[in-house]
Amino acid sequence: MSRLGSIGARLYRGELGYDFIGKRKIWYGISILITITAILGLAVGGLNMGIEFKGGAVFTTDTKAKISTSQAQEAAVSASGHEAIVQELGNGGLRIQITEVDTAKADGIKNQLSDDLGIPASKINADLVGPSWGEQIANKAWTGLGIFMVLVVVYLAIAFEWRMAVAALVALIHDITITVGVYALVGFEVTPGTVIGLLTILGYSLYDTVVVFDSLKEGQKGITKQTRFTYSEIANKSINSTLVRSINTTVVALLPVAGLLFIGGGVLGAGMLNDISLSLFVGLAAGAYSSIFIATPLVTDLKEREPQMKALTKRVLAKRAAAAAKGESEENDEPQDTVTAGAGAGSSASVIGQRRETGGSTGRGQGKHR
Repeated sequence: MSRLGSIGARLYRGELGYDFIGKRKIWYGISILITITAILGLAVGGLNMGIEFKGGAVFTTDTKAKISTSQAQEAAVSASGHEAIVQELGNGGLRIQITEVDTAKADGIKNQLSDDLGIPASKINADLVGPSWGEQIANKAWTGLGIFMVLVVVYLAIAFEWRMAVAALVALIHDITITVGVYALVGFEVTPGTVIGLLTILGYSLYDTVVVFDSLKEGQKGITKQTRFTYSEIANKSINSTLVRSINTTVVALLPVAGLLFIGGGVLGAGMLNDISLSLFVGLAAGAYSSIFIATPLVTDLKEREPQMKALTKRVLAKRAAAAAKGESEENDEPQDTVTAGAGAGSSASVIGQRRETGGSTGRGQGKHR
């Protein structure tokens, strides 16, 4: 941990760093590939919408049946003639979801399930869900998402600048697309819990992005008055200075979500936990990725199109070229200076020796003359 803290401090001071901005085309390519895969999965397989959105009946048992979940699924399909999903609950009971079932069919299906599963009908609880309820939830979710996006853009445009607002919006869309695509690829059921998870990850994703943007905002103050760094280099320094913080917050957030997903959902068989935790897990990971590899590089691309930033880049590069040329000149001149200095020293020594000899002779001659 102390080593990680030392690395973080050195990253913050700029003593260490990775060129995220310089390799942004690679990150763009990776993101485009992942996004295309997610869109293809969504287009080919589609989303496995839960019963809350399609309507149907949910049958739950208090005691464990003497048959497996696959056998219970076959019995549910045979009794209803529709698609059925069977999950084993933590208490040993079963949760059977059957789509497109109305009130008239529910009692008959319940009685047949009682016979097939060997469970008294009084021990089977039936809940009917109409598709209109799911439609209302979906509409409210889309409305909430739209309002959230508008507020995010307005806030970031005021607190930072419009380029950062655009980059943050692209990052959010990127995270939502990947999360929805993962649901389509793995076939997880989309429930109201999934919608809640999707809306929750937007805040986490935006948090990581704003942290980097805040560092970038501080670093670019008075940027046009100096000739040491370009905007890309300052943006890269901002990412590196907040890198350890972003990793730490993401890992801390992912650990309990992973517990919900793999322990709560996988071991305990809690269906609702799967719905929420998968969207949170994928969304948090995608949000951490987009804040570093998408949002800030995109801001840099937009910012460096400004005439002022183009002029700054030219001044910085010109200054470095002049310094490099001067350094090469000094390196090239250094051996000549050494030789000259040596020659000069030798010549001076000879001259001094000659003067001494001449002076000596003159002295002796003057003595004789005297």
